[in-house]
Amino acid sequence: MVHVYNCHPFASQQIVPTEQEPGLVCCGGGALFVVSAGGCKIEAFQLGEEGCPLICRFATMGTVQSILHSEIGDYLVTIEEKNNAPYLRAYTNWRYQAAEKTRVGVRLLGHFLRGSSMRGAPKEQMEIIEIPLFERPLCVACCGVTGDLLVGCPKSLVLFSLKRQALNDKLSILDFERCLIIHLPGLSPQQVAICAGYIALQTELEVLVVKLERLPGAAFTQKSADKKPQDHSLVPQDMITGAEHDNETEGRREGLAGHRDHDDFFIFPKHQELLGDRAKDCGVKISLEWTGMESEARGNLIITYILYRRFAPDFFQDCSVEETHLHSLQFHPVFTSNQEVCVEGGRGVEPTCLFCFFSLPKTGYLYSVRGGVQMVSAYQYPEKAQQAVLTDLFLHIITKNALQCFSVRCAAVAARAEDPYIDTTMKACPPITMELCALRIQLFIGLKALCHYRHHIVLLTTADVETREDTERTARRVMNRKSPFTKPQNPSEMGHGWNLYVVNTVPPLQLYNEMVEYSKTYEETNPLSHSRLHLLSEAHLLLRATLLDPRVGNPVERPQTTGQNLAQALGYNTTRTTDRQELQQAFQESCAQLGDCFSRFDKRDCHLALPYYKMSGLSLTEVISRNRGLSNSLCGYGKGFLFFLKHSLYEETLELLTEETANEVLDIFGVAEPSQLPHVIASPSMARASPDCGLAHLERLESIGAPSVPLTLSKAALALRMADLQLYRQHMDRHTEMLQVYGFIEEAKLLLHGRGDTVVPTLLARHLRDNQDGLLVAAMVALHENDKVKLDEADLFFQELCGDVSGPQGGPQLLVDFWEALLMASSQEAVIQELLFRLTTVYIDRVTRRDGRGFKPLKSADDLINWCSHYGSLYPWVSILTPAHVNIIPEDLHKLQSLLCGPTLDASSILPLLEQLPDEDNAGLSVHVLCATKLGHYESSIERLLDRCPQAIIPYANHELQNNNMALWWQKLFPELCERTRATQGENTILLAALKETLVVVAMELNPLELLDLLPDDGTVHFFLPHLLECSQRNLMM
Repeated sequence: MVHVYNCHPFASQQIVPTEQEPGLVCCGGGALFVVSAGGCKIEAFQLGEEGCPLICRFATMGTVQSILHSEIGDYLVTIEEKNNAPYLRAYTNWRYQAAEKTRVGVRLLGHFLRGSSMRGAPKEQMEIIEIPLFERPLCVACCGVTGDLLVGCPKSLVLFSLKRQALNDKLSILDFERCLIIHLPGLSPQQVAICAGYIALQTELEVLVVKLERLPGAAFTQKSADKKPQDHSLVPQDMITGAEHDNETEGRREGLAGHRDHDDFFIFPKHQELLGDRAKDCGVKISLEWTGMESEARGNLIITYILYRRFAPDFFQDCSVEETHLHSLQFHPVFTSNQEVCVEGGRGVEPTCLFCFFSLPKTGYLYSVRGGVQMVSAYQYPEKAQQAVLTDLFLHIITKNALQCFSVRCAAVAARAEDPYIDTTMKACPPITMELCALRIQLFIGLKALCHYRHHIVLLTTADVETREDTERTARRVMNRKSPFTKPQNPSEMGHGWNLYVVNTVPPLQLYNEMVEYSKTYEETNPLSHSRLHLLSEAHLLLRATLLDPRVGNPVERPQTTGQNLAQALGYNTTRTTDRQELQQAFQESCAQLGDCFSRFDKRDCHLALPYYKMSGLSLTEVISRNRGLSNSLCGYGKGFLFFLKHSLYEETLELLTEETANEVLDIFGVAEPSQLPHVIASPSMARASPDCGLAHLERLESIGAPSVPLTLSKAALALRMADLQLYRQHMDRHTEMLQVYGFIEEAKLLLHGRGDTVVPTLLARHLRDNQDGLLVAAMVALHENDKVKLDEADLFFQELCGDVSGPQGGPQLLVDFWEALLMASSQEAVIQELLFRLTTVYIDRVTRRDGRGFKPLKSADDLINWCSHYGSLYPWVSILTPAHVNIIPEDLHKLQSLLCGPTLDASSILPLLEQLPDEDNAGLSVHVLCATKLGHYESSIERLLDRCPQAIIPYANHELQNNNMALWWQKLFPELCERTRATQGENTILLAALKETLVVVAMELNPLELLDLLPDDGTVHFFLPHLLECSQRNLMM
């Protein structure tokens, strides 16, 4: 369905002052090119100025059959005919013809004038480049990104690369290099298009879109095509013979053109649409022949099939078989601020989106082909279209007597390609599948041709006076399919009147305002009218398409000479650049209007009110005010507005509503959605709401349903705001602490507001800090484990909460209690390691500072050992090093030692922290030895214990020197004890006792000979003899 709106996209029109009757027209570079009806003269007119003044005129070398302008390089390319022979020519530096008696140079492709005429200062002259071809040129196309030239021939496509050749230090000229021939057996293109590596060709009833891709280092492959070996010779393959494709060509023509059976019936192929990978099954075998001079690029090209579409004659739309043919093939690139450098040769910019358009007499088709192919729109024309052009904002078509304007969905596709947040709760855009609309039908007499440049539409009209029979004969002659061109008519053969119009389109902002005013007529009759929403959506897309254009507000100057850089892929300066700030303001207004529409709806699209209101920049108070007048009663608020209001209150916005507005919000939810009241009251935006009003609504809610824990907690929070502690305790005593934790999980805003770096504790959280700190810590742990609060946010919460409370320098004790409780509950390895590091840091800092000051933790070291697997029981030798009566913080030291005795802490991660902890006393010594032992440094630990606390060496050895470390008893401990005992002459009873204990273990583990080798030879054998005898007796019994 196509909506029709009586808006005015056309602002004004003027007549181009041509001297002779126009035959062909084209636009580009801010100029209008008119080929006289005789076909041998081209006039260029300035489009951007009043009256379209003449820029220049120049003669051609033959009768022009086709003309096209390239933005990149600012050159014209023509297909001409002279003496029944076709020619392909390019006209460069054509702007120099504005000066009188300017020279004209003619040369072949790749040949330059290097004689005396080109020496010295650069000469300003137009150049005509002859481009030789083996086959007859049928159609041409220029790439809007690189300026490359594509020529369609009966059996192939020939690609010419645009290059700038430097002749000397001061002079460089444009030239072309034939780089690729694409053989197309069975297809004879009538129109071609090229853009950013994509190539489209159109026959009478078929369209094929492929993509040329360069893969560095990849071998030459052809998707869906058989590879044939080619001999590299000096003569290109297409100049040798084309006979190898003749059989396939003729067979395909017979298969697609239909055939006549014995009963005089015609059989045509059926409709077919193949997209993406399926397009390779279209039956068109494409082969590539590289002819460029860049040998390194040879073999790195692949063909990817994008789209294939075949049509059959349609007898149901007033179209005969002869009239059913395709026309108006074109690529339309959309550039945005997220442009990327084009990978094809490093020239130009890569478009964000690329669209392909083609049309039948009664239907037009628009496809998006970049980043996945899809049909965007299908246009149903009210009359037979003769020609169509696609622009950023509209699709313009001409029928015999009318210029029609249709909306397009290019902006909807490009916006989604550029911004990943569209179609989320953050941003929205009208859907690609939204119904189309026609804005205006402008009547003209005898429309013949259509072209456009930016905001200018060029129309060629001819008032024919032929009879009906003459018209039918002319139509049959035009539709003769054996000739690719229609010979231009002489002025005597044409009608008796003609005009060349330039129609200027209305600026987008002006047209947007008109569409908004037009939508108000629907609002007066039915505020929920679908037509109003549709028209506002069209206006929104109009602004979005304008804002996506990077040229808006950033005009690019038009070049005056051919010294233009080839990489400049965006067009020229316009005389009318809309200020981006005004457009942005209108865009936000458009979002607000769409938000108003969706806020009234009760259908499934009502949720779009949320992103549109967000994009509008309106505050919550302003949105409430806009919707206040949309309903006569509280129950009349639409679901879209309630959806927006609910999500806005639930999100972490710190916009405070006034007391009056907040009470109004309570009244709205009290009628529309009473069950949401506990969550609404907890919102930070509702901090100024009257607690009496909120409590009354909650009492009413509780009276009509079962009381819930969040409801009770909300009532307790309101009682605190009212300073009614008795009512507060009454509500808090209704549920156990475990149920209250579940209530806080369901509504976390009862404890904290904000997210990220702006976390603010509530009044209820501050009260729990002073009276029920265990409940507060348990609730925060539960919030973290249920992904309601991140670890850093919880840290900020406790730091803010305890900022006005004195505590140890290692951090607020409540924060440390939270870390310890979270370590007990968490199962995430990353969180566990982070908590272990933080706790170790705090413990070491407090042990170093001896800063306790009597702050009692929620969990003692014994509690953590019993309930948390990451804390381990203290080793026996650790208890000997640090007995309970040591005058330090026993709890923090105990927890630190317990973590080191546990299985989880990585001792290497805390080595930098140990630098601040001295080992002068046994407390520090125990921590250092624990770390060294966990890292496997047993020998150094043995030495430190023997030096500082020898009474702990045997318990240490019994605990640590087991299994694989058993050998350290006789390899390290026994020699050390012998040496140290000998040094004290046996007077150190601790060392002597340790040596005896060691001998017992060594005698049990070694045989007599091994033990004898260990004994010292200083005459003290009588001390070791009992152990040696015991070892011998044990060995004999085995």
